[in-house]
Amino acid sequence: MNIENIEAFVYVIHYGSFNKAAEVLFLSQPSVTARIQSLERELDCRLFERIGKQISLTDDGKKFLPYAGQLLQTFQKSKIQLKQKRTLPNELRVGCTVSVSNYIIPTIIPKLKTKYPDVNYKLTTASSEEIINKVLNRELDFGFVRNISHPNLLSAKAYEDPIRLYVYEGHPFIGNEAICMEDIGEYPLVFFECGSLDWMRIHRLFASMKQPPNIEFQTDTLETAKKLVVGRVGIAFLPSLCVEQEVKEGKLFPIQFPEIAGISLQTNMIVLNGENTLFFNSALELCKGIAQSIRDTI
Repeated sequence: MNIENIEAFVYVIHYGSFNKAAEVLFLSQPSVTARIQSLERELDCRLFERIGKQISLTDDGKKFLPYAGQLLQTFQKSKIQLKQKRTLPNELRVGCTVSVSNYIIPTIIPKLKTKYPDVNYKLTTASSEEIINKVLNRELDFGFVRNISHPNLLSAKAYEDPIRLYVYEGHPFIGNEAICMEDIGEYPLVFFECGSLDWMRIHRLFASMKQPPNIEFQTDTLETAKKLVVGRVGIAFLPSLCVEQEVKEGKLFPIQFPEIAGISLQTNMIVLNGENTLFFNSALELCKGIAQSIRDTI
């Protein structure tokens, strides 16, 4: 059965006339008529009643219509899939910072693999500066970095990770609505330092306090800071994503202060302008879903 004949049949019904269907299909009206007649011969039945310029479906035409729609839709979907497959690379090279590698990639990659099973993934962990340079030099296909802007890169916010003070189970801050930022100076503080502008805002808050915080531990890794807090060594300001599991398990507890409302770590996805947009958009949607789950948790 000729798919073009089925296409002509569906278009005539959709637009209500042979002439209009011919215009949309970039055919002559006699060509559309010939296709319908060919389809009628294949099916051995009449599909249209023609009374002057008016047309209507016969009973057989009405019965065939849903099948014709399904056949045409299936054919169009298969064309899209085949075209997409031809444009997909065999390997996708993804660059990400340490935090993204630990907390975002394990969620995103399995979903991308399900959506694009024929693609293999090569993951590289590096600083934002290194990832940006590698994407610009085509050593990476796209990357996850801090908020940046570059004329040769398409950059979009993947998610914002709110920064909160986290304390361990049984800490006096839990459930105490009378505490304020000044009170954190009474307890050992584990400070994670990543050098971003968002952490500079935390530093400025410290500078404005009457009683400076008691920073007994400084680290450049989130996992170390988190485990020190879980181990009751101190309390710490941390991005919410890295402690999501510990919060669910009741090992860590977020403490809200008005002074830190709106402070968050922003992660952007970057790709060379006009390249790998299919994966870029898919991964971006997945990140938005993860960001929503963070907001629901906190």
